[in-house]
Amino acid sequence: MPQSSALRAAAPAETNADWEARRLAATPRGVSVLGDFYIDRAENAEIWDIEGKRYIDFAAGIAVLNVGHRHPRVVAAIKAQIDQFLHTCYQVAPYSSYVSLAEKIAARAPGAHAKKTIFLTTGAEAVENAVKIARFATGRPGVIAFGGAFHGRTSLTMALTGKVAPYKIGFGPFPGDIYHAAYPDAMHGVSVADSLASLKKLFKNDIDPQRVAAIIFEPVQGEGGFVPASKEFVEGLRAIADEHGILLIADEVQSGFARTGKFFAVEHFGVPVDLMTFAKSLAAGMPLSGVVGRAEIMDAPGPGGLGGTYAGNPLAVAAAHAVIDIIDEEKLVARANELGERLKSAVRAAAHPAVGDVRGLGSMVAVEFVDPKTHEPAPAIAKKVQAAALKSGLILLTCGTYGNVIRFLYPLTTPDAVFTEALDILTTALAQA
Repeated sequence: MPQSSALRAAAPAETNADWEARRLAATPRGVSVLGDFYIDRAENAEIWDIEGKRYIDFAAGIAVLNVGHRHPRVVAAIKAQIDQFLHTCYQVAPYSSYVSLAEKIAARAPGAHAKKTIFLTTGAEAVENAVKIARFATGRPGVIAFGGAFHGRTSLTMALTGKVAPYKIGFGPFPGDIYHAAYPDAMHGVSVADSLASLKKLFKNDIDPQRVAAIIFEPVQGEGGFVPASKEFVEGLRAIADEHGILLIADEVQSGFARTGKFFAVEHFGVPVDLMTFAKSLAAGMPLSGVVGRAEIMDAPGPGGLGGTYAGNPLAVAAAHAVIDIIDEEKLVARANELGERLKSAVRAAAHPAVGDVRGLGSMVAVEFVDPKTHEPAPAIAKKVQAAALKSGLILLTCGTYGNVIRFLYPLTTPDAVFTEALDILTTALAQA
């Protein structure tokens, strides 16, 4: 008799092709996967697949591994925590490591005002809680975000996200009282003045500013194409927020923890924010996120209004303590600036005619491709560079409203020799595209 599909699915899989066939049969197509290889082990900025092929990882789990894969300090911290306890739920039996990490984050967050911190699990969860806190503190429902923004995949954070494909198609309706202004992007003809004017226009056409709880922005847009904000823009947001009693939320989920050459990206602007979300590289691959903000705002919701069963998991908290120590002791803030300049110099030296812009703060660097003749976005060229690099063992990610941007998210701990090798692969990939 023929084997059942369940028995066939359980047959040994020894190759990437075997596992790819099983993936297609077992998991939904909505989970997009870049590679057709399957990881076996990883170390710092390198990974090896089950067939032994080596890759240099310039994706880092989508900005999660600023301190690299399996940093010895992180591994040791997790192992030590395993020997104590795995889970109690902080709201039931609290643990000191959560409190001391909250103190560290509050101390690192910009601003001399008193701050408090809550830990959660994912970036989207952090954004949702920031909105909850802002709405409770102000008694207002409205939230303004920006075109090109990415804030998550839950219903509320999809509503906040300013990119339709692939994140919002077919998933509506979305929560109400969410509005979008234009994000400044000089390359695409949107000035700071244009952006701030579009925000003010919302107050004329869509929502009374007295009904707006918060404005949420990314100091460097992630999915939008690694477009940095400017001091002028953030100052403008602060002035508008102050004029109307609106809270200002910085979404640092992707840009935090030394990535931009500052511990947090908002430090580049010297403008205070009321709340800040963070996640990704905080815990080196363990699921941990949070919100930090002005103490009086964070204290607005009553007891029981905030929390989560796995929020601030002790293993993730232990990893985060190690990450902060690593950033300090290995001087990763300075390292981010050094590696970012090397990368930008290498791309500019390659002089590819389709490179329309090389930009970024620290090591949050992007290259945007345009048609050399028309100057229209050229996503096909970005894909060619990505594919050529992957074939030679360098993992890169694309992004941007038009899909024509390659973003670089290498570990800040990448050894010099490996970084040089990656730049050589990138230069060759550019020449082939």
